[in-house]
Amino acid sequence: MPTLTDLNALPADAFVHALHGIYEHSPWIPERAAPQRPFASVAALKQALQAVVTAATADEQLGLIREHPELAGKAAIAGQLTAESTSEQAKSGLNLCSPEEFATLQGLNADYNAKFGFPFILAVKGPTGQGLTRQAIIATFARRLKNPRGAEVAECLRQIHRIAEMRLNDLLGVQLAYGPQIMQWAEDLAQWSDDVDGLTCAYMTNAHRRTATQLADWMRDAGMQVSIDAVGNVVGRYPSDAPDAKTLITGSHYDTVRNGGKYDGRLGILLPLALVRGLRARGEKLPFHLEVIGFAEEEGVRFRSTFLGSNAVVGRFDMNLLDAADAEGVTMRQALEAAGHDEAAIPAIARKAEDILAYVEVHIEQGPVLLGRGLPLGVVTAIAGSSRYLVELTGLASHAGTTPMDMRKDAAAAAAETVLLVEERCGRVPSLVGTVGQLAVPNGSVNVIPGACKLSLDIRAAEDGVRLDAVKDVLAGIEALCDRRGVEFALHPIVQAPAAPCAPWLMDQLGDAVERSGLPRFDLLSGAGHDAMAMAALTDVAMLFTRCGNGGISHNPLETMTADDADIAATVLLDFLRSFKQR
Repeated sequence: MPTLTDLNALPADAFVHALHGIYEHSPWIPERAAPQRPFASVAALKQALQAVVTAATADEQLGLIREHPELAGKAAIAGQLTAESTSEQAKSGLNLCSPEEFATLQGLNADYNAKFGFPFILAVKGPTGQGLTRQAIIATFARRLKNPRGAEVAECLRQIHRIAEMRLNDLLGVQLAYGPQIMQWAEDLAQWSDDVDGLTCAYMTNAHRRTATQLADWMRDAGMQVSIDAVGNVVGRYPSDAPDAKTLITGSHYDTVRNGGKYDGRLGILLPLALVRGLRARGEKLPFHLEVIGFAEEEGVRFRSTFLGSNAVVGRFDMNLLDAADAEGVTMRQALEAAGHDEAAIPAIARKAEDILAYVEVHIEQGPVLLGRGLPLGVVTAIAGSSRYLVELTGLASHAGTTPMDMRKDAAAAAAETVLLVEERCGRVPSLVGTVGQLAVPNGSVNVIPGACKLSLDIRAAEDGVRLDAVKDVLAGIEALCDRRGVEFALHPIVQAPAAPCAPWLMDQLGDAVERSGLPRFDLLSGAGHDAMAMAALTDVAMLFTRCGNGGISHNPLETMTADDADIAATVLLDFLRSFKQR
């Protein structure tokens, strides 16, 4: 089994031969990468091979895609696949298809080739390398068949790079130290859900409380001092032996949106937990206390109140929120009491700024930027500020058949115009986004003009001035269109969160650790809100993003990442912790 040192020292032709099975029947890829040796790390080698493909012509890229066999296709049946492809297809049981599954795959192969002109490519060993189920493969096949051709070319190339990554791991005997455990823990946590058919973990439900208990158990097993505070934050402390040590905090939230993904928030808890377990196993201590906090609530699903956990830590918990009620009429106070928490202890959760070194959060990107650039990691520059509202429009319900079009007070039509207004205004500025994510016609009927409509409004930008200007224009536009249509509107503010810039001194240390891993440093904005926004009121903050698969989909069951990306993120964070320099 060769090592990276061996590959760096080989003559060019021997280097190409050693990598002959990494990219299917495509020796030109290692040929073009060979002059860039020596590679400082396996990650750097992977990036170099990927860069060759990215720089190739469109015809060369299509040729690479066409070198790959169909899944459970004629070549597989005839035993004509490469050893690597044979092993990979067998890993997912494609050699054991039932007649019905085989017929389905043959039909999908035919439809896909007819639409795109090349075979469907999927890294069937999956995010963890353990193999996707045949059902998951068929579902992915059917979903991607709906993609436009350009998007599918890009996705096929990404899948080829994932296949190459796992083949290179096998060739070099790479053992991931942290990634598989992180992925398994995320899978284990997903069993606790408020819903049977998806992952929903809302604040202080039974699923939420069981998740907290599981996190606490894992933290104790990793050798941490553990507590669950009065708002449900799970706090694991790995103490330092250094006298007068301060505390560096990391973590994220463990609640989810409705029918959400397995990695949003939870990655930022499980990844440093895996690091602590390794530190303890080696008997290694840090020159500062390390706290991993699983923040109890960030998403605002149950009580429409975001950042409950992190706001308690920074001393900004709004005690008036205890009177907020969920859809069933249960107040937050009642939910906390039922879980055994003492509301009187909430103020004591607040930390003192002088005791804290910094806050650093690892999070899945929840977008397509890193994926599009072929990068596992990115350093966050700032977290966009957000203005969120609920808008109630009140018109006049009347008969759909007898009311002339020019005499209507249609609340739904006003809502539709509002959606287009938000799209037009926020589309003018590249760093500005606006979304109407909720839209409802209460008690609507097919033959009644809507007399009421409720919608949400979410406007975000990296610069507060840009965001607030857009909010002003949108609200003025809603008022004008409602006046024109004879519709009343009421506005209910939910969130006003200022943009949170990351601290350059922390960004640089994260960026240096990324580069030491063999990856290029890449900086990007976070359009999503994170607990780091709240923590910025207490201390300097930084964030490390990991790549999000499936086109960057998040807040969705299709949210995915890989064990390799989790592993290199963990390696980078560990390097950051070991090399950390106080300001």
